Amino acid sequence: MDFFEMERVLDELARSFAAPSATTWFKVTSNKKPTLDDYRKKVVEFMNLFEASLSSGYQDTQNSKELLDYVKKGVKDQTTTVLSGNNKEVEKRYKYYVDYG
Repeated sequence: MDFFEMERVLDELARSFAAPSATTWFKVTSNKKPTLDDYRKKVVEFMNLFEASLSSGYQDTQNSKELLDYVKKGVKDQTTTVLSGNNKEVEKRYKYYVDYG
């Protein structure tokens, strides 16, 4: 099955959802200078929330296991990229937040 649409979402997940959510979380909690490691971990937490929401939204539907396996692998791959510091958008958002936030 072709999951092109979900592939696009996963490619942009950190930039379009998880990093902005993490930044907002740090603003709401009045943490103006999180460590880079804490910021990355918070981004990953929001990526995992995305995965969890899909898991509940696609329960018991045709081909849901295939889709959810695809999403789980995609989130895991993106998580590795974020935690290793290789997601340029996350790194840029962190720097912008702590410098100008």
